[in-house]
Amino acid sequence: MSDTLETPLFRPPHPKPRTELLGMVAFLRMVRENPLNMWMEAHFEEPFVTGDGAMGRMTVVSDPAAIRHILVDNATNYRKDDLQIRILAPGLGRGLVTAEGDEWRLQRRTLAPLFTPRTVASFFPAMVEAADRLVRRWQRRPEGRVVDAALDMTRVTLDVLERTIFTQGVPKDPDALGRAITRYFNSIGRVDPLDIFGFPDWVPRIGRLLARPSIQFFEETVNALIEARKALLASGEPAPRDLLTLLLEAADPETGKGLSDIEVRTNIVTFIGAGHETTANALSWSLYLLSQDEHARTRVEQEADEVLGQGTIEPHHLERLVYTRAVIDEAIRLYPPAPYMSRTAIADDRIGDVDIPAGSMVAISPYVLHRHRRLWDEPNAFRPERFLPENRKQIDRFAYLPFGAGPRVCIGASFSLQEAVIVLATIARSLRLDLVEGHAVEPVQRITLRPRGGLPMRLTQRVRKEALVEA
Repeated sequence: MSDTLETPLFRPPHPKPRTELLGMVAFLRMVRENPLNMWMEAHFEEPFVTGDGAMGRMTVVSDPAAIRHILVDNATNYRKDDLQIRILAPGLGRGLVTAEGDEWRLQRRTLAPLFTPRTVASFFPAMVEAADRLVRRWQRRPEGRVVDAALDMTRVTLDVLERTIFTQGVPKDPDALGRAITRYFNSIGRVDPLDIFGFPDWVPRIGRLLARPSIQFFEETVNALIEARKALLASGEPAPRDLLTLLLEAADPETGKGLSDIEVRTNIVTFIGAGHETTANALSWSLYLLSQDEHARTRVEQEADEVLGQGTIEPHHLERLVYTRAVIDEAIRLYPPAPYMSRTAIADDRIGDVDIPAGSMVAISPYVLHRHRRLWDEPNAFRPERFLPENRKQIDRFAYLPFGAGPRVCIGASFSLQEAVIVLATIARSLRLDLVEGHAVEPVQRITLRPRGGLPMRLTQRVRKEALVEA
C-alpha cells in the first residue's frame, strides 16, 4: 500500500525494540514491568524467531501463512499453553477464554447464538443510550474541563454491559465495578516469575493476592445477579431478554444441555472483564490518536456531521461511518486489545522450514505482527486510510489479528466493534478531546494493552447540549 497522504504521519509512542539479549533476571523484571519492552528488532523483521528461555523452546511466528496453519488448518495440534491459563484462570475461571477441549467446544456451541448478527443488532439501542448518556454528562462539564478519557471509556462500556447483560441493574455501584476491573488487570496482569517457571498454584503469587478482593467482588456481584434472575424466571414473571436471561436459557444445540451455574458465572465475569476491556481500550486509543492527528479528527467529525446530523444514530448509519470504523481498526492495529497469544504444540509439527517439537511453545503477538516491517507500510504510523474499503482487501487476513482467528476467534468481536463505532461517532459529533499538555502516553501490557496512568484529556464543545435530541 502506497502512502498518498499529504499531511505528516503521526507515529504514536511505543517501546523501542531491543538489539541485545537480556540476562534472566533482567528479562523477568522487564516482563513483569511491561512485556512490550521484551521484543527485539528481529521480531519485527523476521517471519520466525526461535529461542530457548525460561519457558523452554519458543518460536515467535509472524508469517501469515504459518499463523493460519497454527490457528486454523492444524488448530487441533495447538492448545492454550499453561502460562496463559495460570494467569487468567484465577479471575476468569473455566469460561470461554480459558476452557479447553470438549469443555470449550460445549461452551462455544452454547454461547454462539448469543452473538449472532441479529442478536448483536438488537443491542443497538442500548449502546446508543449509553453513548448519549456519556456525551450529556461531558457536556455538563465546564468548557476546558479535564477528564480521564480512559476511565470514562471504562464507564461507558460498563454502562453498555449493564444495559445488555443485566438490564435490571447492578446490585452494587457500577463505578465500583469499574474500579475493581482496573485493579484486577493491573494486579493479575503482571506476569509473575512463579508462573513462568511453572510453580504449583498453591504457592502464593503477589498479583493473585492483590487481585483477590476484585475477584471476590466480581463473584459476589454476579452471584447476586444470577440468583435474582433465576428467581424472576421461576416466578413466571416476564424477564428481560438480555444476555443474562439468554445465558440461563442457553442450551447446546447438539445435546440440549444447558450451562451450569458456575459456567454462567464464569462467562459473565469474562464478558464483564475481557469483553468490556477490549472496547474500552479500543475507544481510549482511538480518542488519543485522533487528538494527535488533526487531519483524521476533522475527517471523523465531518463524517459524523454528515451521517448523523442532529438526529439519533440508527443501525443503517453504521455502513456509512466508514472512516470512523477505519480509525478504530487502525487503533487496534497499533494497540491490539490482546497483544499476545501463545499455544503449546501437542505433537511434532513442521511449518515451512521450521520444526515445532511437541511440548514447545509458539507465540503469536498481534502487537508485533501489526507492526511487522515485512507486512505493513509505515507500520508504526497512524494511517486509518489503510482500512478504507478500497485498501483493506490488500491486508492479509492473518496479518491483522485484533480478535484472533480460527475456532477461538473472539466471540464478541462484532458486539465490540458495533459499540465502538457508535460511541466514537456520538462523541465526535458533539465534543473534541485534546491530550493535556505535557502528559506522556505510554502503552503498558496488563493482559490487555492500556495507557499507563490513564488519558487526561481536555473537553471542548462542538455542539451545545441544547441542540441534541435527548435520549
